Amino acid sequence: MLPEMTQGDDGATAPPAPDRRPPDRVALSADLRAALPDAGAAVLVTGAVFAFLYARMESGDSATVAVMPFMEDPGTYWMYLLSQAFGWSGLLWAWGTVMLGLLLSGPRPARLPATRQALERWHRTTSLTTMALMFAHALMFAAELVRYEAQLAWAERLWAGFADTFVPGWYDSGTGQIAIPIGQGALYLAVPLGLLFYVRHRIGANTWRRLHRFVIVVYILSVWHTLLYGTNVWYGEWPRTVLWLLQLPVTALLLLRLMRPSRRSERLGPWKRREGVSLPGWAGRAAGRVAAGAVVVGLLVVVASGHDGGRERPAEPPSTSPHAHEPE
Repeated sequence: MLPEMTQGDDGATAPPAPDRRPPDRVALSADLRAALPDAGAAVLVTGAVFAFLYARMESGDSATVAVMPFMEDPGTYWMYLLSQAFGWSGLLWAWGTVMLGLLLSGPRPARLPATRQALERWHRTTSLTTMALMFAHALMFAAELVRYEAQLAWAERLWAGFADTFVPGWYDSGTGQIAIPIGQGALYLAVPLGLLFYVRHRIGANTWRRLHRFVIVVYILSVWHTLLYGTNVWYGEWPRTVLWLLQLPVTALLLLRLMRPSRRSERLGPWKRREGVSLPGWAGRAAGRVAAGAVVVGLLVVVASGHDGGRERPAEPPSTSPHAHEPE
């Protein structure tokens, strides 16, 4: 298609104004539209997980009921189950988008299941879906807390649910004192790190790349939050083992990405004083490779030994809420 010509004030035909946008600039609105099928799939997966958790709670087989027996009625605690379902689908989408990111940023594979452009677009849309699922997970948890605090006035209930869910350090009961701030850290890092891609032309590509590396921290915090607070993987049984196993391909790709970086400036050779290479920078890259290798070995040991940090299922389950009302 030929560019549209414009007419000047004197009636002469003028050439079109040059497009000053960077050729690789991607608009957030375009990716939001492209993410709709991905988000639809995430909703279906969340619904399936919710139905599974609901059925297990109704049958009495739920690990959540084993941890908190007062939650034996799924009809009452359906918002908590929906929060769990959003959390699990969010973790699954986070796993997928991190795998795509590591695949695209590491050594160029000889064969890819789709074009690089398609994989990059999928990486961006799954990232947006992951952020939405994380927020939905937190929002439904807050809604359950609002329902639970029935003895308070509505304004106090809304504040209690919001503060316990979104204010770091406010939740003051049980494992949640550690696990919830970790989850909040994952959410509050995920949003800016994910959206910075769309303003990288303003902050600079190098700055964006340096910040984007911290996305792996978001994923680590998400898994840590799940291992600490996910009642379905609370005990040292097969669901917890599967969660550990899923981390092996992530750490393996991360190690490969560090050992064989695609950019020459990130490659690690014997250190020698030369322009652009500092000893602290070289030592940091070397430490990152050692740490990633240690994590791979550690995961293999955890899975092979069965010592995965899970709790023993008690013979007599607890009878109180992990966030019980304070006596007046």
